[in-house]
Amino acid sequence: MNGIPALAECIKTTVSPRQSAWNTLWRLKPFLDPYRARVLIAAAALLIAAGATLAIPLAFRLLIDRGFSVPDSMGESDVNGVFLTLFAVAVLLALATAVRFYCVSWLGDRITADLRKQVFSQVLKQDPVFFETLRTGEVQSRLSSDTTLIQSLIGSSISLGLRNVLLFSGALLLMIWSSPKLASIIVGLLIAVVLPILIVGRRVRKLSRDSQDRLADTGALANETLNAMQTVQSYVREDMEATRYGDAADAAFETALRRNRNRAYLTALAITLVFGSIVFVLWLGAQAVMDGRMTPGLLTQFMLYAAIVGGSTGALAEVIGDVQRAAGATERLLELMDAEPGIRSGGESLAQSNMEGASVSFRNVNFSYPSRPETQSLQNVSFDLLPGKTIALVGPSGAGKTTVLQLLLRFYDQQSGSITLNGTAIDELTLGDLRNAVGMVSQESVVFSENVSNNIRYGNPDATDAQVRQAAEDAQALEFIEKLPEGFDTYLGERGVRLSGGQRQRLSIARALLKNPPLLLLDEATSALDAESESKVQKALDRAMSGRTTLVIAHRLATIVNADQIIVLDQGQVVDRGTHQELLTNGGLYAKLASMQFGLSESQAN
Repeated sequence: MNGIPALAECIKTTVSPRQSAWNTLWRLKPFLDPYRARVLIAAAALLIAAGATLAIPLAFRLLIDRGFSVPDSMGESDVNGVFLTLFAVAVLLALATAVRFYCVSWLGDRITADLRKQVFSQVLKQDPVFFETLRTGEVQSRLSSDTTLIQSLIGSSISLGLRNVLLFSGALLLMIWSSPKLASIIVGLLIAVVLPILIVGRRVRKLSRDSQDRLADTGALANETLNAMQTVQSYVREDMEATRYGDAADAAFETALRRNRNRAYLTALAITLVFGSIVFVLWLGAQAVMDGRMTPGLLTQFMLYAAIVGGSTGALAEVIGDVQRAAGATERLLELMDAEPGIRSGGESLAQSNMEGASVSFRNVNFSYPSRPETQSLQNVSFDLLPGKTIALVGPSGAGKTTVLQLLLRFYDQQSGSITLNGTAIDELTLGDLRNAVGMVSQESVVFSENVSNNIRYGNPDATDAQVRQAAEDAQALEFIEKLPEGFDTYLGERGVRLSGGQRQRLSIARALLKNPPLLLLDEATSALDAESESKVQKALDRAMSGRTTLVIAHRLATIVNADQIIVLDQGQVVDRGTHQELLTNGGLYAKLASMQFGLSESQAN
């Protein structure tokens, strides 16, 4: 039905490889727009600081030509006045530089925070296909290291770049005013050196992007390994994983080394060519002074402006390297910001009156996962789930049971057929209304790095403490919660490592109960538990299912013998349906599964 674009397709349409670094960075302008006042203050301070810097050579020319070269042309008070003026200019320069530094640093930190928020918000909207093509560690790398490069660019490099552009332009104009002939020679030489600098700069940009990619690989690998530490240690694979990470880190280092080598070439090339040009022109100026065609003060002024031009050019070479690195990072972030989810929200709201009960209908649903388009996970699946009733889905692994739940939550869209909730096609409903109407308890319960209360309150952030406690009691979780060191305020650690599997599962059920959805989805919620934990969790599930429309996936048939209807799936098709007793009587796949689980012979099962 709806095609789900892979991330690679999003990348193709996001950033053209032909875009210049500045065009790429221009995409960050909307993040600056809300802070125009601070940008203007920083710009004003920048202009004042640049003006103050450019005024200093004029004072030196005045001192040399009128004070030192011509005796008695300036009195002591005049000399003192010049130096006091120089000190005042220095104070003005210091204050303007401080204001500029504070403003641009604030902008760098503020825009980085805004950028991280927007990127993360956009990532949260993506469908599962997005995360099939991009590892979570890669996303984390882009949110951390890439945004740090942009923070450095906005909070430092751009400001320094603009400052040096102003100094370069102003000093060059004043050089032309001081000596048009010498200045014209410098301008000609500078134009000749720009081309090689630009060529090397383009290569730095590409290497910067590659370096960030390799760095992201190391982050993704570390994240994957740390999330599977018990498996790594139980198989004694610490050395192997350390080697894998070491290889990834070395690959990142090699790429960074190539990037830094080219940046070093760029800096050395710029400084050598620019200062070589300036030294040559100054030699010509010295000849002019010796011939009496130029005063010492004018040459000093020209030399100082030439030094400013040279220093600015060297600094700009550094800034260009930072810009190229930040452009590579920005491209990676833009890929995330521009990625559009394949699952689009509908426009229909689910009427509040319909939230009291839920009816689900599947009609001739066919579906293949985008990563396996040649394999049909569901084929012509049809069933009706009436309000307050319970349907159980059973069948061997890979039969399509979990796929039914994923389609119902619109993590994917079917290729053909229809799925309705309370008579409305789910792709016409807003995603918020659809998913608010559904409570999900999966086999692998999710526990956040929060306390017990906040984990349960995830089902309803506005719930009172009394409601949280009641949900815990209904989920058979109150007993173990009260035995925790701080009760409901106990911090559970990353992924709930302080709880057993059964305790995590009951916490997950409490969360679903607090949400109080009209439709409950249970995905093998007891399959990974021991007998005692299963008994407690099953009691909690029975409480959750009471009077609620429920769709259950179960491998343990003993947990669904009282379901109103059992649908048997095999290879994506409905092969049988009925109550527990009807299916035992009919024989077939369900009877075989029952005979294995209940220890019955097939004749007894039948």
